[in-house]
Amino acid sequence: MARLAVEGQVVESPQDLIKDPYILEFLGLPELPEYSETELESKIIDNLQKFLLELGTGFAFVGRQVRFTFDEEHFRVDLVFFNRLLRCFVLFDLKIGELKHQDIGQMQMYVNYYDRKVKLPEENHTIGIILCKDKKQSIVEMTLPESNNQIFASKYETILPSKEDLKLLLEQQS
Repeated sequence: MARLAVEGQVVESPQDLIKDPYILEFLGLPELPEYSETELESKIIDNLQKFLLELGTGFAFVGRQVRFTFDEEHFRVDLVFFNRLLRCFVLFDLKIGELKHQDIGQMQMYVNYYDRKVKLPEENHTIGIILCKDKKQSIVEMTLPESNNQIFASKYETILPSKEDLKLLLEQQS
């Protein structure tokens, strides 16, 4: 905690820039997922400056629905950023419901493609973040290798937690 106060946010590894949860209250979406992934993405793009602030230090927006093709099949990454501090691409896949192991496999394919076909040799490995309304940590842990440092799943909240929820969270982390 003292290091944060003195040095600010220090980004040395992918884990240093991943938040869980992301607070997306500024999007104005209802608490329950009564919206589509497309609507979530549109709200993020409409509020890109605020979303960049929520992401943290060093992020630059690259594109939305960035398409790539191989074996005559098209794929689209919801949101693509580049982090100047880590010198790597950061891909976001948006999910309005519960995270499934298939979502993690899809993100692994996106990350592999960027690492093998898009990133420059002097850049670091691509990071993939699945931003979902709900996740079970055990699904993440069992789907990814123990040495994983490229694929992450983070929850998002469309409203700020209540005072009681914040107290409970602090107590659980103590």
